[in-house]
Amino acid sequence: MPNGLEIIDVYIFVLAGFLGFHLITRIPPLLHTPLMAATNAISGIALIGAIAVAGQNYNLFTNILAFIAVTCATINVVGGFIITNRILSMFKNENKSDNP
Repeated sequence: MPNGLEIIDVYIFVLAGFLGFHLITRIPPLLHTPLMAATNAISGIALIGAIAVAGQNYNLFTNILAFIAVTCATINVVGGFIITNRILSMFKNENKSDNP
C-alpha cells in the first residue's frame, strides 16, 4: 500500500497538469513564439542535465534512463526550434519588394 507522500505527489502532478493546460489554452496566439522560446530554453537545460547524468556512468539502469532522457530532450529541443521557425515564418511579409 502506498504511503501518503506518494498519493500527495500524484495529486500535485495532476493539479499541475490541469493548471498548466488551462494556462496554456488562455495564451493569445501572439505570445506563442516567446512561450516556445522559453520552453526551448527549459528543454535545453533538461538536455544538459541529462547529458551530465549520462556521463557519470552510475549503473546500467541509470545509463538507460539517461539515454532515454537525452533522446527525449533532444527531440523536444529540435522540434521546438522547428515549430518556432514555422511560427515566425507566418509573421514574415509576403511582399518583400516594398521594402528597400
